[in-house]
Formats: sequence, structure tokens, C-alpha cells
Amino acid sequence: MTDTPSKSHGRLAISASLTPRDLLSETPRLKGAWCAKVVTLFPELFPGALGASLTGKALQHGLWALETIDLRSFGTGKHRQVDDTPAGGGAGLVMKPDVVARALSMAEIGTPTDPARWPRIYLSPRGKPFTQADAARFAQAEGMTLLCGRFEGVDQRVIEAQGLEEVSLGDFVLTGGEIAAHALLDATVRLIPGVLGNAASTEEESFSDGLLEHPQYTQPRDWKGRTIPDVLLSGNHGEIARWRRAQAEALTAARRPDLWAAYLARKDG
Repeated sequence: MTDTPSKSHGRLAISASLTPRDLLSETPRLKGAWCAKVVTLFPELFPGALGASLTGKALQHGLWALETIDLRSFGTGKHRQVDDTPAGGGAGLVMKPDVVARALSMAEIGTPTDPARWPRIYLSPRGKPFTQADAARFAQAEGMTLLCGRFEGVDQRVIEAQGLEEVSLGDFVLTGGEIAAHALLDATVRLIPGVLGNAASTEEESFSDGLLEHPQYTQPRDWKGRTIPDVLLSGNHGEIARWRRAQAEALTAARRPDLWAAYLARKDG
């Protein structure tokens, strides 16, 4: 593969990289489609769940694109070493800055330098918690680069030099960033216009306005003695909206006092 800049033919876009396996070789990519570049030691894990359901259909139809960059191919020495022991001692291994930098340089080809247009994310348990607002921000960009960490993490110097934004899924530790990348991309890609097919479906879901989502019901009307609340069958859309808001507020106050406090602060402000 070569470092040939991206080319377009009509509405389709074609790009080339050192990626050992082109995930899009059999699928179109619409010109200007949102693109995710994933730097990982395990490119075979992608697209994984992202290739199924609505995100998978959107990928097949070229509404978004996915490229993997195999970190191992940038390793040093006979065995393509990508890590070394921590400076100062300690358990585990740390991903080498020179190796990571070379992979990220490959990912940078053809992408904007402005992080607002193209975020560069390092998935790390010490990062800022990922939120629905982040997913919306990422979806509004032209694409993004994700670095999947392994072992004890990545040398701090390359994080600083590359201006990586550290993002965490929560207060727990995974064996690597690949599962986190799947979750982040799923949350982001579904917000890209055309992926879900019905933009209104994202407007009332959890976190869209700082609250957890209200309970949902469907047929049958009576299931094992449990019935759908009468208000939802009333046809009174104003009453339904007020019921849903009250339910969302009650659930948020009970289950997520942190979200509830922030919601009240915004209302009072």
C-alpha cells in the first residue's frame, strides 16, 4: 500500500493506507462520509458488532467508513516490539512512544489538523468520562482517530506530543481499548444523519436532555396482569409528554443523583 492521498470518483471516495486489511474493499464509501480510523494491535476485532444491525447497514451503504491501522506493523526490531518495561520500575509493559507516533502519523494522512473537525482520542481509564454530548460532538466532526491502549498504557510523551484527548467509558479497567472503541463508535455513528433513519428516535432517549429515558411500553396491552399505563393509550399527546417527563425526572433523581443535581442546576440557571 502507498501513502497516496484520497481520491474521489463521483459520490464515492477511495483512500489508501498501510492498513493490512481493508475493511471497506467490498463496500462503497460516499464522498465526504464520516470516517473512523482505529489504531490497534488487534485489527481483526473490527468491525465486530459495528458490522451488524443499523451501524452495519450504514457501513455497507457507505454512510460512514472504518479503517484499522495495525500498530504491530510499526513495531521495532525482528519481533516488531511495541512495548517495553516502565521507567522507574513496576509491573507490566508500556506502549512505546516512537511506535505509537508512527502509527498515528499514518492515521493523520488526509485528515484535518483541527481537533474540532477530527478528534484524536486515546481510550484510557483515567480519561474524561464519555457522555452523550461527546458522542454528538464526535458525530458532527468529519471523522476521528481512536488509539486503543494495551498493557499498562501509553508513554505519556506521545499523548502530549500528539495532543490526544483521553476518554474513559467508566470507573473500571478493560484489557484493552478495543471494546471501549466499539462502544464509543456505536454511540457516535448512530447520530450520523441517515444511520438510524428516524432522527426523532434520538431526541427523547436517555441523556439527550440530561435525564434518563422514561419507561417504554408496547403491545400486548395486558401482559401477565401488568397493563400499559392508561395515559399512553389516551391519545392526549400533551398529557403523554407530561407523564414521560415526570417519569424521566423521577428515575433520574432516584438512580442518578449526579445527573439530577446537574439538571436542576441548569433549570435554576
